Amino acid sequence: MKNILSNSLLPLPEKVVLLDGESWWGGRTGDGIHMPFTSGSSHRTVSHSDQENNQGAPFLVSSHGRYLWSERPFVFEFSNGEILLTGSVHQVLLSEGHGNLAGAYRAASKAHFPPSGQIPPTEFFSVPQYNTWIELNHHQTQAGALDYARALIQNGYPPGVFMIDAGWEDYFGHLDFNAAKFPNPRAMIQELNELGFKTMLWVSPFLSSDSREYRLLRDRPGWLLRNQDGTPAILEWWDGYSAHLDVTHPEAVEWFHEKLRRLQKEYGVDGFKFDAGDTKHYKNRPASWLDAAPVDLTEAWARIGLEYPFNEYRACWKLAGKPLVQRLQDKSPHWDETGLGALIPNTIAGGLIGHPFMCPDLIAGGDYAYFNRPDYQVDEEFFIRAAQTASLFPMMQFSSAPWRVLSKEGNALCRAAALLHQKFGKLFLAEATASAHSGDPILRPLEFEFPQAGYAAIKDQFLIGRTLLVAPALKPGMKTREVTIPPGVWVDDRGESITGPAEIAVETPLDRLPHWLLQSASGSL
Repeated sequence: MKNILSNSLLPLPEKVVLLDGESWWGGRTGDGIHMPFTSGSSHRTVSHSDQENNQGAPFLVSSHGRYLWSERPFVFEFSNGEILLTGSVHQVLLSEGHGNLAGAYRAASKAHFPPSGQIPPTEFFSVPQYNTWIELNHHQTQAGALDYARALIQNGYPPGVFMIDAGWEDYFGHLDFNAAKFPNPRAMIQELNELGFKTMLWVSPFLSSDSREYRLLRDRPGWLLRNQDGTPAILEWWDGYSAHLDVTHPEAVEWFHEKLRRLQKEYGVDGFKFDAGDTKHYKNRPASWLDAAPVDLTEAWARIGLEYPFNEYRACWKLAGKPLVQRLQDKSPHWDETGLGALIPNTIAGGLIGHPFMCPDLIAGGDYAYFNRPDYQVDEEFFIRAAQTASLFPMMQFSSAPWRVLSKEGNALCRAAALLHQKFGKLFLAEATASAHSGDPILRPLEFEFPQAGYAAIKDQFLIGRTLLVAPALKPGMKTREVTIPPGVWVDDRGESITGPAEIAVETPLDRLPHWLLQSASGSL
C-alpha cells in the first residue's frame, strides 16, 4: 500500500473497496463483538437509530491507514469486500495514506475529535468502583447502601467510587432523597467518605408525568421535549412512560444543573451516573428547542456531564476525547458474547471511536432481569473470571456482592482481583494521563502497537498502553489457553520471561489471570 496522504469527499451512496488484508473498526461500541470488519464480513449498522444502548460515532478506522468520517450519522454495510455508505445528509470523508491503524486513528483524532488534556478523577483508575444496582435494585435505602459499603471494607476490598443507583429519589425528576428511605443522607455520605469512598448518584433526563416538577416545567415553553402539536412528549423507556427534559434548552439545562449542585452542596455528593439518554428513546423525533435529531439529544445529555468530574455514561454520541467515563451496556451473566465474551472486543471498539476512559459492565453482569428470575443460579467460576478480566481494564466495577453469593474461596479470588487492579493503579493513571494528551485508547488491540503483523483478529487478549499484555480465561473449565506474545521481552505474573513474537500455551487455573509486563522492546514497538 502506498503511504500517500489523500482526502476525498464521497458522494452517496458510495462503495469503498477493501484493500487486501484490511480490517476496520468503528461505528458502535456494542458492535465490537463483530469487529474487525473484513472482506469476509457481512454486517450492517444503522448508527443513527440505535447505538445498541452504548456509544456511537460516525467514524470507521482501518488497519491499513485509512479512515471514514462524517459530521452526521451514516449507514455502513460490509459486504462482498466492500463498504457501502448510505443514509447520511452530509458527505463522508475518506482519508488515506496514514500507514496503519494507529496512524489513521491519530490523524482522525487530531482532525475531528482532539483530546481535551483532561482525565476523570484518579479514583476511577486507581481503585475499584462499586454500584448498588444488583444488590438493591430499585429498593435503594440508606441502610442498604451503608451495609454494602461496610461489608466491602470488612471483606478486605479497597474503598473506591461508590454509586447509589436508581431508586434514591421519591420519583424521577425529584432529584432529592426519599426521606423515608434515606432519613439522613448527609450523615450517610459523611460515613461513606470516612470509609474512604467517593459517592455518586444515579440521575436521568426523565421526569414522572404526575409530579410537581413536571407541572413546573410543562408551563415553561421549551423546557420539556414535546410532540409535534406542542404538548409534552411522554416517552417510553425501561422504567415506564415519562416526560423528558429538553437537554438542548439552556434554561432547562441550567435548572437541572441547579438541582445537581444542590445535591453536592447540601449532602456532599461527589458526582453523578448519567443514565438513559439512549438514542432509541427519541425514535419518533420529539420536538426540541434546537430541533435536535435523536443523536443530538444523546450528545446534549452527555455534554451535561462535562460539568462534573465524577461522571459516568452508558449512552453517548460523538464527544470523543472528552473526560467522560464510558461504561459498556448491561451484560448478561453468561460466558458468551452477551456477557463476558463481549467485554474485550467492545472495549476495544470504544477506544477506537475515541473513548479511552472505558469501564466494563458490572462484574458478573449488570442486566438485572437475570438476577430477578427465580431460576437464576450464580456461576462461581464465571463470577471469578469476570472479576479477573475486569481487574486489568482501566476501570472495574462491582455490584453483586461476592461475599454474599460466592464461597469463601470465591470471594477471596474476587478480592484478589480488586487488589490486583489497585496494584496497577499507578499504571492505569499514567496511561490515562498520556491518553488525555495523545487521544490514544488506553485498552487497545495488539494491532495498534504491532501493525500488520497478523494480530488484527485477536480480541480475547489486549494491551494496556504498550507495556501490559493481558490474556484472561474466558471459557468455562479453561485450564490452559493460547496466547500471542508480540515482539519484545515480556515478564509474566509468575516472574518468567519470554521473547516474542511467539505463540504459547499458558496455564489458567482458577486463581490466575495471565499477564505480562514489557521488559524491553524489539521489533516495531
